Amino acid sequence: MQDGQRKKRYRISDNILMGGLLVRLYDGNSNTDEVRMHDDNKNVIKAAHLISDEGMDHKVLKGSVRDILEAIGEDPERDGLLNTPERVSRMYEELLGGYRMDPVKMVNNAIFEVDYDQMVIVRDIEFYSMCEHHMLPFIGRAHVAYVPDGKVVGLSKIPRVVDMFARRLQVQERMTSQVADFLNELLHPRGVAVVIEALHLCSMMRGVKKHDARMTTSAVHGYFRTNMATRMEFLDNISRAAEPLHI
Repeated sequence: MQDGQRKKRYRISDNILMGGLLVRLYDGNSNTDEVRMHDDNKNVIKAAHLISDEGMDHKVLKGSVRDILEAIGEDPERDGLLNTPERVSRMYEELLGGYRMDPVKMVNNAIFEVDYDQMVIVRDIEFYSMCEHHMLPFIGRAHVAYVPDGKVVGLSKIPRVVDMFARRLQVQERMTSQVADFLNELLHPRGVAVVIEALHLCSMMRGVKKHDARMTTSAVHGYFRTNMATRMEFLDNISRAAEPLHI
């Protein structure tokens, strides 16, 4: 694939079909609400960092798995491995499905105007992701909080946002920032905070082989960045009765 073609494949534009959502620029006759809705959706899609292609190339995936089996000295024709390329190909469709999730369809208009300006916390959201350096899993939990500014989002949507960014080749630091940035763009709240704790199999199974080492990352916006009391309230809430992270 040429460089120009690769860039075109991964570019998200105003007229591209992604997961059933066609984003269009409204013409000059559109009313203000339509234009504002379009702009909001456009920004939310941009914050989702999607891949805008027609899906994974399963033929290439299956061939690559077969090549790996042969390269390590295995026989891809033996009974136990005969269908492994097909299974691994389907597995990646599931594990890396976050690249192509339609964020507008995922939220499904579950944003409500509510007269509430105190902290909302969803804690202990379990997730599974794939380290982009070794393509081994990292497993953990996310804690997400926001302070509304007139709008709240349906409870189930926050774990779905975490999953959207987890189901990719990731590094934990970037995933943490992406979850916080997306919610900040979606809700325009007074503040957003995300803390993620994870165990990384790439440092447990290989390399340093430290089974109990866990990584904690955080990202904050608004009140959580500027107001220490707000940040401490969040941290106190997620540490209360917290169980040790384990596999």
